[in-house]
Amino acid sequence: MIRLNSLCSAPRRLFAFAALTFASFPLLGAEEEKKLETNVAVQVAKVVRTTLRATVTGYGTVESAPVVEHGQPAGGARLAAAASGLIVGVNGLEGARVEKDTVLVQLDARAAEGAVARARAAVTAAEKARARQTQLQAADGTSERALQEAEERFATAKSELTTAQFQLSQLAVRAPITGILTRLTVKPGEWLDAGKEIAEIVDPDRLVFVAHVPVSEATALRVGQVARLFGRLGLREQPVATATVQFVSPQISSGSDSVRVRLALPAQSGLRTGQFLAAQIVTEQRPDRLAVPRDAVYTDHDGQTTLSIVQGDKAVQKTVKAGLRDGDLVEVEGEGITEGAAVVTLGSYALPNETKITIIANDKGEKK
Repeated sequence: MIRLNSLCSAPRRLFAFAALTFASFPLLGAEEEKKLETNVAVQVAKVVRTTLRATVTGYGTVESAPVVEHGQPAGGARLAAAASGLIVGVNGLEGARVEKDTVLVQLDARAAEGAVARARAAVTAAEKARARQTQLQAADGTSERALQEAEERFATAKSELTTAQFQLSQLAVRAPITGILTRLTVKPGEWLDAGKEIAEIVDPDRLVFVAHVPVSEATALRVGQVARLFGRLGLREQPVATATVQFVSPQISSGSDSVRVRLALPAQSGLRTGQFLAAQIVTEQRPDRLAVPRDAVYTDHDGQTTLSIVQGDKAVQKTVKAGLRDGDLVEVEGEGITEGAAVVTLGSYALPNETKITIIANDKGEKK
C-alpha cells in the first residue's frame, strides 16, 4: 500500500535539490570569471616625431597664365582674325612648337600689297617735289606757299603709306608668344571673317592651376603658401607637381559656396591645360611633433581621447590630447607618450584599460 503523503513530498524534495544546485552555478561562474584573462590579437605601430601640416583641399584645372608682359599675354593666347579675306596659307600643326611672330595664317594680300606699292610711289614723288621746292626757295625761285603745299603732300603720302602697311599686316595672323599650338581651326581656301577665333597657343612654362576652395576654409589661405597637386587624393598617392598660391579671390564664385584660388606652377611642370587635379594647400606647419596612425586613436561619446601603449605583453590605455591631423597621422601628447613607443592600431577599438595582447603584425604589415 502506497502512502499519498510520500508521493507528494518527493517532488518537493526534488525541486529543493534542483534549486540549490542551480543557485550554486553563478557563484562558480564568478570565481571562474576572475581567473579568466583576455588576450587580444592586435597590430602595432610606433610613435613618430615628425612635421605635421594643416591643409586646405581644392579641385580645379590647369590653365594658361593670365600675366601680361609688354602688352602680350605671357602664358597663352587665343588668336582671332583682324580682317576678312581668303586664306591662302596656314603654317603650323596642332601640338607643334611655334616661335613668336611666326605667321600662322595668311590671307590673300594682293590688293593690300598693291595699295602699299602705290603709297610708296606716292611718297617717293612727294619727297622729290618737296626737295625741288626747297632748292627753288634757296634761289628765290618759288613762293613760301608752294613749299608749304609740297610739305603737306609729302606728309599725307607718308600717312597713307603707314595706313596701307597696317592694313597689309592685318592680313597675316602671327604668334604673339613662343609656345605650343594647341588649336588651329582653319584651312587654306576657306573664307575668314574678321573677329573669328582661329587658334590658341600655350606656353608650357607659364601655366597656373585654378582651384575652387570652400568659403569656410578659404580664410586660412595666404599668397605664397605651398601646395601639392594630385591626380587623385589617397594616402599612398604621390604629388604630380608643386605650386604656390598666387591669388585668392575676395569674391564668392557665382553659383557655388567656394572661392577661386590661382596657384603658380613651376616651369616645365609637365602638366597640360585642361588637366583636372586636386590641390592640398599647406596653411600651417608644426615641426617636431609626436604622431600616431589614426587607427590608434579612439574618442568616446564623452569626448575623451585614448590610445593603448604596448608594455611587454600588455596594452595599457592612456588618455591623450589629439591635435592636428595630417593624412594618416594624428598629433598626440600625454603622459607616457614618447618617440618610438609601440601603440595598438588594428584592434584598439574598445580595448579595456589593461589587457594582455598578441601582436600579429607591425605598422609595415610584417606578421609576427
